[in-house]
Amino acid sequence: MSYEPRLETIYKTQIIKEMREKFNYRNVMQVPRLEKIVLSRGIGGAVADKKLLENAVNEFTLIAGQKAVVTKSKVDVSNFKLRKGMAIGCKVTLRRDRMYEFLDRFINIAIPRTRDFRGLPDTGFDGRGNYTLGIKEQIIFPEIDVDKIYKIAGMDVTFVTSAPTDEEALHLLKCFGLPFKGSQDNRLV
Repeated sequence: MSYEPRLETIYKTQIIKEMREKFNYRNVMQVPRLEKIVLSRGIGGAVADKKLLENAVNEFTLIAGQKAVVTKSKVDVSNFKLRKGMAIGCKVTLRRDRMYEFLDRFINIAIPRTRDFRGLPDTGFDGRGNYTLGIKEQIIFPEIDVDKIYKIAGMDVTFVTSAPTDEEALHLLKCFGLPFKGSQDNRLV
């Protein structure tokens, strides 16, 4: 018997049915799905201090459960003393089981630990069904030991869906349990 993450099971058993009823999809394959989650952080101080980049990669590896990748600059910017090919950030792309596990921990553990949380803004959609939100502190994740962090920093979390419109993507993410501002609880989990 193979392991299947809790949210993937809920997607297959409940969310597909809910989405088909709401948007009148004829085929199950038309129902939007979550394709990947990308965690990223730009580190402007990495040009001067390499330890910032090293700590960010270690934090992302702890949070995501897989090795983070260093991102490099694509162009020269003389005002920032930046040369093409210099390390300026890091990112992790999560798919399949790790994606669902991260989403479950993000919704049920990390978001409730956010200070003064009033709901996620629904303005982070890009017009193609993808949603990006910014997190101000990495300490909301329980994997990060507050005593061992070098510097408090934020990150961007991008949810890439196969939804053709923002309305369908918003409903999909609400069904997964993301708490958006001013919305009724569509949570199926």
